[in-house]
Amino acid sequence: MKVVVVGALGKVARLLVPLLVDGGTGPAVEVVGVVRRPEQVDRVADVGADPLLLDVESATTDEIAAALDGADAVVWSAGAGGGNPQRTYAVDRDAAIRSMDAAASAGVRRYVMVSWIGSTPEHGVPESAGFFAYADAKLAADDHLRDTTLDWTILGPGTLTDEPPTGRIALLPEAGAVPAGTDTHVPRADVAQVVAATLREPATVGRFVRFSAGETPVPAALRSLA
Repeated sequence: MKVVVVGALGKVARLLVPLLVDGGTGPAVEVVGVVRRPEQVDRVADVGADPLLLDVESATTDEIAAALDGADAVVWSAGAGGGNPQRTYAVDRDAAIRSMDAAASAGVRRYVMVSWIGSTPEHGVPESAGFFAYADAKLAADDHLRDTTLDWTILGPGTLTDEPPTGRIALLPEAGAVPAGTDTHVPRADVAQVVAATLREPATVGRFVRFSAGETPVPAALRSLA
């Protein structure tokens, strides 16, 4: 399997890449790590991926499709990082959508989107909030993905932490607002495990997988979606 990880040096992706390369969740795979700055290339190689320099914010659909040539799956783990609404829409919505169209054009069926737990119309983020652009952009991108013919999965982790991995999660309902009082914290290292397992679990295709830290081993939790 060849997997292209877009945003390969993000906090989740740089934990994901070694999992895929080392085969900790199954047979080892070839990983191409997409980054946008030349100084990041060596760092991608250091975590075990083949680096590919491409600024997805400005790249065309055809340019992204060329980068995906020969891949079996795409993982979108890129983001603008917040703070600038214009750039948030440019990356988290527009570039993400182009990557989906590029995957279809390149014949890459499997597409895994790393989103967030609140990516529903009921996210409740007011337009006056600084976080609104992110919530709005991610929902638009996720909705576009749902309308494609790709074998897609949208992952919605809760509040990310840097705690050690547990290998266990709790699934939350796909639709609606997260129930008040729910502890949605989840280690980034566990999110990386979920992404890796999702690539190999057919039951996740066509699903919005919302999750937090929990008691169910990741593979079992994902199999339960069947």
